[in-house]
Amino acid sequence: MKITCDKQKLNEAVLNIQKAVSTKSSIPALEGILIRAGDSSVQLCGYDLELGITTDLACTVAEKGSIVLSARLFGDIVRRLPAADVTITTDEKQITTIESGEAKYSIVGIPAQEYPELPSVGSETSLKIPSGILHSMIHQTLFAVADNDAKPIHTGTLFELEPDHLRLVSVDGYRLAIREEPLACERNTTFVVPGKTLAEVLKLIGDDDSEVELQIGRRHILFSIQNYTVISRLLEGEFLDYRAAVPNECSTSLKVSVHNLISSVERVSLLITDRLKSPVRCVFEDGEIRVSCSTAIGRAHDKLAAQMEGDSLEMGFNNRFLLDALRNTECDEVRIQLNGPLSPMRILPCEGSSFLFLVLPVRLKSEG
Repeated sequence: MKITCDKQKLNEAVLNIQKAVSTKSSIPALEGILIRAGDSSVQLCGYDLELGITTDLACTVAEKGSIVLSARLFGDIVRRLPAADVTITTDEKQITTIESGEAKYSIVGIPAQEYPELPSVGSETSLKIPSGILHSMIHQTLFAVADNDAKPIHTGTLFELEPDHLRLVSVDGYRLAIREEPLACERNTTFVVPGKTLAEVLKLIGDDDSEVELQIGRRHILFSIQNYTVISRLLEGEFLDYRAAVPNECSTSLKVSVHNLISSVERVSLLITDRLKSPVRCVFEDGEIRVSCSTAIGRAHDKLAAQMEGDSLEMGFNNRFLLDALRNTECDEVRIQLNGPLSPMRILPCEGSSFLFLVLPVRLKSEG
């Protein structure tokens, strides 16, 4: 194999592909990047048996071939190469030479035959989503994905396809995020995509007018994002019946500036540390929200105006969970619906129902 390509484009591709490379595996090839040269392009592939990312890069191919190189070493070398172009040559003994300007490396590769095949998805269901919409939907639900394996199914986001819309749902036991968009789908289906996969998809999606194609099989999903392909296993198990978790009643309703509420919660949260944990106390009363916090190092109080209807109420919240929900609203103002001190806070857009965030309250100790 012998190829010459643009160093900057190669570096960008390697950085993206590395996200799917296994850091520690019993199969040495999985700790590497598969490089496969075709007629006028080179394909790079990273795969950890759960998530795979491939991309094609235009280059000058003097000789076709393939090799697996250590992802960490190859990435470090490419990032530091001095010239605009890089030439990669592999001989029959798997010795790979990387040249750029006056810099030259010779490293030992692994035969491409030792690299596991990526799974084939099949195309039971496929749909195309505008990049901007998919980016927004993933961004507004990813924060609520569980980060521990107590219930593995909740480390992913539920996708619900119905004939006229797509809905994404994430839940971690303390909060819930629902985001939906009108979208024509071929058939009704549900599946759960790992949060790790969606985090990488989010980084690859641009905010342009292009489309992302999803191909959904029985066990895997494939995302086609411009010149990248992301393939991932789907999670199996029973996802929470989220509809039963959403309260229908509402005794207090508010309309509030997102920026002002975030700023207020951040100010009183300055007294909270990993060692000094304490809920943020919110009093909803007389057209204002009074926010306070008390820890061993002191007390903080703040307040902000809100349009309010219904009963006065005092509730406590985990400051991080409350801030995560508010920061992902992508709105200037939101509606907040409450139904007593122990019922979840509902956060919705002022118009429509494109998203719904639930944040569970924390029991407050009486101040004394």
